[in-house]
Amino acid sequence: MSNSDKRQNEMVRNAFKSLRTSYIGVGVVSMVINLLMLTGPLFMLQVYDRVLASGSVPTLVVISSLAIGLYVFYGMLEAFRGRILARIGQRVDAQLSAESYDISTNLPLLLGPKATQLRPVQDLDTLRQFLSGPGPAAIFDVPWMPLYLCIVFLFHPLLGFIALGGGVIICILIGLKEIVSRKPVQEFSRENSRRANLVEIARRNAEVVRAMGMMPSLKKRWDLRNGEYLDKQRVTVDRAGTFGTTVKTFRLLLQSAVLGVGAWLAIGQEVSPGIMIAASIMTSRALAPIEQAVAHWSGFVAARQSKKRLQDVIEQRADTDDVMELPIPTNTLNVSQLACGPAGSRQIVAQGIAFDLEAGDGLGIIGPSGSGKSTVARAIVGVTPALKGAIRFDGAELEQFAPERVGQFIGYLPQDIQLFDGSVNENISRFMENAEPEAVIEAAKLADVYQMIIALPDGFNTMIGVSGYTLSAGQQQRIALARALYKNPFLVVLDEPNSNLDAEGEGALTNAIKSLREAGSIVIVIAHRPSAIAAVNKVLVMKDGQQMAFGPKEEVLQKVIAPVQVKSTS
Repeated sequence: MSNSDKRQNEMVRNAFKSLRTSYIGVGVVSMVINLLMLTGPLFMLQVYDRVLASGSVPTLVVISSLAIGLYVFYGMLEAFRGRILARIGQRVDAQLSAESYDISTNLPLLLGPKATQLRPVQDLDTLRQFLSGPGPAAIFDVPWMPLYLCIVFLFHPLLGFIALGGGVIICILIGLKEIVSRKPVQEFSRENSRRANLVEIARRNAEVVRAMGMMPSLKKRWDLRNGEYLDKQRVTVDRAGTFGTTVKTFRLLLQSAVLGVGAWLAIGQEVSPGIMIAASIMTSRALAPIEQAVAHWSGFVAARQSKKRLQDVIEQRADTDDVMELPIPTNTLNVSQLACGPAGSRQIVAQGIAFDLEAGDGLGIIGPSGSGKSTVARAIVGVTPALKGAIRFDGAELEQFAPERVGQFIGYLPQDIQLFDGSVNENISRFMENAEPEAVIEAAKLADVYQMIIALPDGFNTMIGVSGYTLSAGQQQRIALARALYKNPFLVVLDEPNSNLDAEGEGALTNAIKSLREAGSIVIVIAHRPSAIAAVNKVLVMKDGQQMAFGPKEEVLQKVIAPVQVKSTS
């Protein structure tokens, strides 16, 4: 394992290691809190054995005042511990949030369809909520159980053995709960992800659902998925509730048993009435953290599973910290014997792709639907990895450039147009901080969308909403084109760029390609309609995932199209 891989592996662990000092502080505070919890039993002991026996009101006032002061101090420390735990959760979130968001965005490219079941951001939320909640406080209180049991033993050995036996039984119940709850919690978490994914997909395709009357069918599918989710939830809740109720009931029974045995010992004058009461309260306090741990056990299991999933997905992400900063390519693009496939899969969809382009070249990739054109485009821009062969920019493979560096020399317009929730200006500038207005305007003019933008209510500051729902499909495509052309990248890959354009838009697209080529950019156009490749000088023909021809446009089109025309007229 390389040093960079080790750093990726240890990212979550390091986030927790950095909290050691905070946890030590929580441990010290918890020690004082648990010592202060002796206030109640000792107060009862003094009231029964000293105040009632002496009938002294001043003694009652003194010990009552002392107890009130200790309880106030206890309350302040409890609040302080809660604030520390809340900040611990936020600190973990702060250290892992950016990485979780990055991974969550890139998981579909790494794992393909398998990524729908993984939600790193939600896993981090689960982890933060547990760390900020009462669960860790209960865990910090559990180690103090022996202190209370020792005090009960000092009161009387018989009372101590009863309390100890009860604690052992409760610990056994907790172990059984862990065994029987682990699988149901995992299944419930998995069904919850599937259910959320179904909602997200339906919302994203709301127009299609409404227009094509798909809602009744989707409702049936939802009912089926929701029923499975509720089944898993019911099993999880039932088991957690059963064990929680059992532990609580047993603790109350044990407290009463200690009180009853203490009364029997008091009658025999082996202990005082104060000890009888104090031992009952002490036993209850000794076992209370265990009961709280049981109550928050499902949260603990969910947090542990979320932590494990975070570690697993981080391991699958390539580390780019050690990538040397190479100069932005300006001369050549070389593709040699490329084989590629869908994201997250080793299945080869296109293979044998080989071509060389120089600055100023325009390449049109044509072929029937399903021939692998878009798959090749995704591989060239680094959306999916090359399964075989190589893609080199000025001799360097794409993996040698840091992701943020790649964005400086690649522009990409995918088939599936997706704009982000933000202003037109932010979408065109790719949400870069301190974006240059001149570069945004230049990209808009190059895509011939400048006049359309300034006609919007707030011009370039118009908020276009999630996926640009306030814009037509053609407007979305032209703004996405401007985004691809922002700052005149060295390589521009356009996948079906005229699918939503009218004649005027197609003319603007042709002019944009010409301008880019004249400025020294390489432009690759994936097309079905011939008008999209009017401004290119080279053509690559694909069929059934194979490269059939590559060369100058007129020469290739004559070889490919002429035989078809002859065949159709014969």
